[in-house]
Amino acid sequence: MMVPPVQPAIASSSGPSLRDIHLPPAPAWWPPAPGWWMLAALVLLALLASAWRWRRYRRTLRQRQQILLELDQLVLQHQRDGDATALASGLHQLLRRVARRHDALATTQRGDAWRQTLARMPVDAIALEILLALDQQLYRPHASFDHAAAVTAVRKWLRWALKPATWKRTTVVHADA
Repeated sequence: MMVPPVQPAIASSSGPSLRDIHLPPAPAWWPPAPGWWMLAALVLLALLASAWRWRRYRRTLRQRQQILLELDQLVLQHQRDGDATALASGLHQLLRRVARRHDALATTQRGDAWRQTLARMPVDAIALEILLALDQQLYRPHASFDHAAAVTAVRKWLRWALKPATWKRTTVVHADA
């Protein structure tokens, strides 16, 4: 006995023919999503800021070393020729140049104003008096002062002064004339 073959059901003409379920294509790796672009921009900005700060730090360190080297050269020159007036003048000029970095009027200050500029560094009173005495030593024909103490005081003041964060802010008072 034979079974008659099964005839496929005739698709209804009213609807589309359906296919199996299929997945969408895998997302492309390029171009990245906007979040990745923002992350890349932040990383780039961080790298640029780091490079800028590193260069600034190196420049500041190089300037500090150059100033301290100049102080050492003044001491060596004094040891060679023994000219105390030249030592006092060189130390005083070095103090003025470094102070000018933080206060533009430091080159012209005298007396109490110069004392206040020097006192902006946390040095002891003895060192401050030695630094102020350098101003007077310039005008004495045979300067007699403690060279080692003066160099030590200048070195101590310079080490503080070459760190910009240690400068105490001053209030600017404008006198109306």
